Amino acid sequence: MSVRRLAEDAIQPKSFAFTDENTAWAQATIRKYPEGRQQSAVIPLLMRAQEQEGWVTKSAIVHIADMLAMPLIRVLEVATFYTQFQLKPVGTRAHVQVCGTTPCMLRGAEGLKAVCRSKIHAEPFHANEAGTLSWEEVECLGACVNAPMVMVSEDTYEDLTPERLEEIIDLFEAGRGGEVEPGPQNGRHLSAPIGGLTSLTGDYDDLIKDLPADKPRASEASAPARGKAGGQAIPTAASNAGRPNTDAAETDPTIAAPGKASGDTTPPSAEKHV
Repeated sequence: MSVRRLAEDAIQPKSFAFTDENTAWAQATIRKYPEGRQQSAVIPLLMRAQEQEGWVTKSAIVHIADMLAMPLIRVLEVATFYTQFQLKPVGTRAHVQVCGTTPCMLRGAEGLKAVCRSKIHAEPFHANEAGTLSWEEVECLGACVNAPMVMVSEDTYEDLTPERLEEIIDLFEAGRGGEVEPGPQNGRHLSAPIGGLTSLTGDYDDLIKDLPADKPRASEASAPARGKAGGQAIPTAASNAGRPNTDAAETDPTIAAPGKASGDTTPPSAEKHV
């Protein structure tokens, strides 16, 4: 992932303040968290600042740190970690984030990036001549099964072809981005198979009634009945998977920890950690 830094001071505004409406919203959001946990509101406050200004400015980060009584470096850590926060001015109508991680790359992300280069700008993080559109490549956007995909603001557009992305970009450029329905662009319902379900489509009792009565499955010959009339749940034996072997020699508390003096056999639990 590319290094994310704040914009140069030359383009940073000198101050930031939420509008009255957003101030009331921010205060209400902070009150949702219990005493001592108000700093958990940092992400929604940063997002609201971005929605107000179009990007996250240094002044906004300082302002939010003051509102939350939060160390400035902690707010900077959050703002610079998530690619959903834009640290530089972006297109005023759309900033297209193209997922370039493996599933999307295998499914055609290179074609989507080519569209962005031809219709927006040859280089990422640069706006078109009108300043209305910009783009960048990002890491996984979380809908791998519907690859390839892009994100614009808070919405994702999935199962894309280069031709469909061109249409979407044209609509945003014309100020009609709201007409584009987020999600899959090929008729798929959410992440379901395109042609509909092909397995696990019926009730278990309905599925087994067609099996030959004289040839039950081997696994069912001695197993309790299942399905709606199956009765009680089948007990499962306890598993030791993932449990440490406490009889192993290395778990002996009298063994000196690495780096200790050879004669020091103080159990680790009795040590004072600085």
